[in-house]
Amino acid sequence: MGHSRAEKAHSRERIISAAARQIREAGLERISIAELMKEADLTHGGFYGHFASRSELIAAALERALADGEGASASAMKARGSRTLKTILNSYLSPAHRDNAGAGCAISALAGDVGRAGPEVRAIMTQRLEEYFASMSEALGDGPEADDHAVAAWCTMVGAVVLSRVFKGDQRSDAILRQARKAILQLDGVSSTASG
Repeated sequence: MGHSRAEKAHSRERIISAAARQIREAGLERISIAELMKEADLTHGGFYGHFASRSELIAAALERALADGEGASASAMKARGSRTLKTILNSYLSPAHRDNAGAGCAISALAGDVGRAGPEVRAIMTQRLEEYFASMSEALGDGPEADDHAVAAWCTMVGAVVLSRVFKGDQRSDAILRQARKAILQLDGVSSTASG
């Protein structure tokens, strides 16, 4: 009995991992249960042994995609040293992040889809965004306007990644990332001046 539960848990993990990658690459609505189950090397009919509905799968996949993106970011930060505004920007606004949507931040890959989703799916991303805003506010120095600047920085970062992907392969793509980094660093200068 324990072996069967372990196998079922392992199969569920394979499904969620594959779904998390698929939604970052193609969006929430393009996920195909048949393709997903084939990729996880399971039968299509076995899906409902793991999830009550497609919506439940999407919620689990979004949670995983957000956690995976956060884990990748934490690993990149660890390699670069302490978490500062510059290390956040250098990681997020990088060609590597732009070019690898399937392993990158789920927010820049899925914010548009999540905005059109139901309240339970939006709540998952909303919670994570609030955590990111707080972390960015701390990186900006927690001055009187740090929270507003943190929101502006995240809006700029996500927008820059999305637009740079449109121009992928063109010099404009790298320029978008550079200009976003520059704008946020200028914002940091305003935050530092306001708090000093």
